[in-house]
Amino acid sequence: MIVLGIDPGIETCGYGVIRGTGNRVATLSYGVVATKAAQSTGERLRFLHSALMDVIAQHAPDRVAVERLYFSRNVGSAIAVGQARGVALLAAAQRGVPISEYTPPEVKQAVSGYGSASKQQVLRMVRTILGLGDAKMRDDAADALAIALCCYFRADWEARAL
Repeated sequence: MIVLGIDPGIETCGYGVIRGTGNRVATLSYGVVATKAAQSTGERLRFLHSALMDVIAQHAPDRVAVERLYFSRNVGSAIAVGQARGVALLAAAQRGVPISEYTPPEVKQAVSGYGSASKQQVLRMVRTILGLGDAKMRDDAADALAIALCCYFRADWEARAL
């Protein structure tokens, strides 16, 4: 199973692609799509959409997992993340890829075993599970890999429950 995890953001959108077979999980790709502050919102969203369509075309995921907006004190930030989420959902739907959505506590629980884990704890578990050691990666990419892992672990669990 190939899963593309997306940590949506209009300035920086993280993505992570994993392949899992049984108990083995490997990283295929990860990174960020960064937009320029000088661009209009529409231009940023168009660029993000195009980049995500390319990632989906390149890796042909079986499922796209996107972080669900959970809570935000900053309304402006929440709206921007919501717009980026919409673009990610649209890109997956246009390619006909099934979508799963997870809240940050669900991702933390699946990856670290603790729904209130710190970013550092989640990053450490992502590195350990995927054998990435000290590989350089931006927080958004690490979060996207955690979202992909959450999806893979939950899909595996749900399949075994049937």
